[in-house]
Amino acid sequence: MSDKIAERTDDDMSTEYDFAAGARGKHRRAYHQGIVVTVRNADGTYEERLYNLPEGAVILDADVRPYFPDAGAVNRALRGLIDLIPRDSASEPAEAVR
Repeated sequence: MSDKIAERTDDDMSTEYDFAAGARGKHRRAYHQGIVVTVRNADGTYEERLYNLPEGAVILDADVRPYFPDAGAVNRALRGLIDLIPRDSASEPAEAVR
């Protein structure tokens, strides 16, 4: 977070903005299903583009993001949890990637 953003206070926001009724994560499920973006082309026409999360992509909730700043941190934590799972040869993946 930049120093400029960190120094902002509620006094910096115009009074017409009211975020009291906001709901964190209300579009999360829809985002996982795909996002349709309408793009205006230079010639004045419009086209819709569908964007999906790539296979294996995960969106972290805001309260855990500070603990997992990148994919490496997430993967290290998950590998630690995998080691705690009882091993059952029938349910274990054929080739575990480590």
